[in-house]
Amino acid sequence: MGHTILLLPGLNNSGAGHWQTRWEDLLPNARRVQQHDWDTPQRADWVVALDAEIAAVDGTVTLVAHSLGCALTAWWASAHRTAAHAAKVTGALLVAPPDVERADFPLEQHGFAPMPRAVLPFKSIVVASSDDPWCALGRARSWARDWGADFRDIGARGHINSASGLGDWEQGRAWLVQLEKAA
Repeated sequence: MGHTILLLPGLNNSGAGHWQTRWEDLLPNARRVQQHDWDTPQRADWVVALDAEIAAVDGTVTLVAHSLGCALTAWWASAHRTAAHAAKVTGALLVAPPDVERADFPLEQHGFAPMPRAVLPFKSIVVASSDDPWCALGRARSWARDWGADFRDIGARGHINSASGLGDWEQGRAWLVQLEKAA
């Protein structure tokens, strides 16, 4: 029995330069949750895939979500918080949650709105950027408050993806360690 880090990318998966991909290579206990369709995600399908991964883990789990992966985390918690295997999840690092409720949110992302607002049943940290094109900082801060999560504003870093130039993103890994120690 050990500890597993489940990486939850957003739309189109996380490419070679993305910090999630780098963490997958750096952290021996990290693995990506694979989705059937990265380009036209269906919320129900993504939630089923995440739930199956969590159920299959022998030990505890920390979720590390980027973008639409944050909405996936909130929807999974909303649907499965009372399942026996939900207790395996000890924390979540939720990076750059997108505003799934905005009018110009891509239509190919089905069923992720409205964003669930219930308190998450595990320790969590929301990380947001002041110039994220997919979510206003105040909106991300509001979700963090609703979810009972700590909030980190990392300044102007765009959508906190490969274009943000974070490399291995040491600060993010420090927050991950903080979550794991709190478990």
